[in-house]
Amino acid sequence: MLTPKLYSRDSIMPFPPVPQQAPAPATTTVSWPQYHSTLSVARSTDADRLPPLRVLVVDDDTPVRNACSEIATSLGFATQSADSVSTARLALAHSSIDILLLDLKLPGGGGLSLLEDIHAHHPQTIVIVMTAFATVNSAVESMRTGAGDYLTKPFTLEELSTTLDRAATRRAFDVESRLLRDRLRTGASMGNLVGNSPAMEKLYRILSKVAGTTHPVLIVGESGTGKELVARSIHTNGPNANKPFLPVDCGSLAPAMIEGELFGYAKGAIPGTTRAKVGLLAGVDGGTIFLDEIGELPLDLQGRLLRALQDKIVLPVGSDQGVPLTARVLASTTRDLTQLVETGRFRKDLYFRLNVVTLRIPALRERRGDIPLLAAHILERMKGEHRLAYTFADEALHLLMEYDWPGNVRELERAIERACSLSSGPILHLGDFPTQMQDYQFHAQQSLQQFNQAAGVGDPTTLSASAETLAVQSIAALEKQAILTTITQLNGDKLLAARLLGIGKTTLYRKLKEYGIGEELA
Repeated sequence: MLTPKLYSRDSIMPFPPVPQQAPAPATTTVSWPQYHSTLSVARSTDADRLPPLRVLVVDDDTPVRNACSEIATSLGFATQSADSVSTARLALAHSSIDILLLDLKLPGGGGLSLLEDIHAHHPQTIVIVMTAFATVNSAVESMRTGAGDYLTKPFTLEELSTTLDRAATRRAFDVESRLLRDRLRTGASMGNLVGNSPAMEKLYRILSKVAGTTHPVLIVGESGTGKELVARSIHTNGPNANKPFLPVDCGSLAPAMIEGELFGYAKGAIPGTTRAKVGLLAGVDGGTIFLDEIGELPLDLQGRLLRALQDKIVLPVGSDQGVPLTARVLASTTRDLTQLVETGRFRKDLYFRLNVVTLRIPALRERRGDIPLLAAHILERMKGEHRLAYTFADEALHLLMEYDWPGNVRELERAIERACSLSSGPILHLGDFPTQMQDYQFHAQQSLQQFNQAAGVGDPTTLSASAETLAVQSIAALEKQAILTTITQLNGDKLLAARLLGIGKTTLYRKLKEYGIGEELA
């Protein structure tokens, strides 16, 4: 039996009637979760409540337009149609379109101009181009302009159905990734990642994509940046979130212990053992193994790990019978693995096996704009522990913003915890923070004084008077800088800024009025 074809009016063959569909069950709507069934990403209750995908068919050929619309509707899409570019623009302006079936050869401007507008103003819409005049140039041009797929007329019912299903899967994945990025950005994804700086936004985008996969991920960053937190976020937002997440510290455990934990061992293979042990790589049943400080793993264990990742088989110590690899492997390091490869201390083949995707965690000094958000997050937790709402004194907040934080987020967290423990009240002052931070402030003030003296005020009396004037001006300027910087870094949230600064909102608005700044600060 011949596969039915959909023919354009330019074809020499007549357009056959649309094949009759088999009687549908109680409902013919294909909801989002049914499309999700083809994806290996974490399911979201928000996505499960989304309505059916909207498809817009744009073609001036009435039989083709009607046939495509009927077929899309029978597949469960909410379908609209348009016979011209102007009608399509109206539909796009009044409805959110998920998939667009677009004929390139349209009267009144053509399909390419509409494709360009969609790419610029509706980037979330997936465009499937249809044309009876297929050439390599037209295909390349449409793909370059933003088309997601390409159909050449006449095409079969099966081709159209497959293309629509592929587009629906991609659209579902895009929505799922966006929802995951939003949850990561707000800390609502059980990972408690905090920050909205450009560096963190980039991290969220990559993380939302790798979370739905099962291949290895290499997480790099300085100590204290939150590499294990990122690894946990990947696991909890992945397809096996209900399975175990097990970290293994390769830098602190003895090599023999790491080998036994990861690969397991046969009965009697290790002195003093009377039972066989299943290693973590084979015993977590789809869970995640996080190899922290992978650069410290001995070379012989690197070879065993490489073989397990390549062959998907784990060979226990003292056994020649392999067991299937069931764990997903995430790894992290604070060291430059490429340098270790060059010096022969890390296997090049293992590096490339782990480095399928690299996530670089930015240092805290590279995202200073996130410090107020992180500080507010830590203070909220300390409020629950100490039953006291803490705020920062002006000089303390200024120090938080200026300090280089060599220990990154971990050091920030410990510094605020110490300040809350030593503070005699709800306001955290400079003296409540660790000594090295106070020394940093002291040296910064000394450098400022040396700079002022080098400016050349000769007479000691004049110098003393100038210093007093400078001190008064510096306090006022520091107050203004602390207020404006905090509001700017909190994206104009004046209430949160007032809370972090330890002042009332009325005082904050009065200060802004004194500075001649109104509602335009955001």
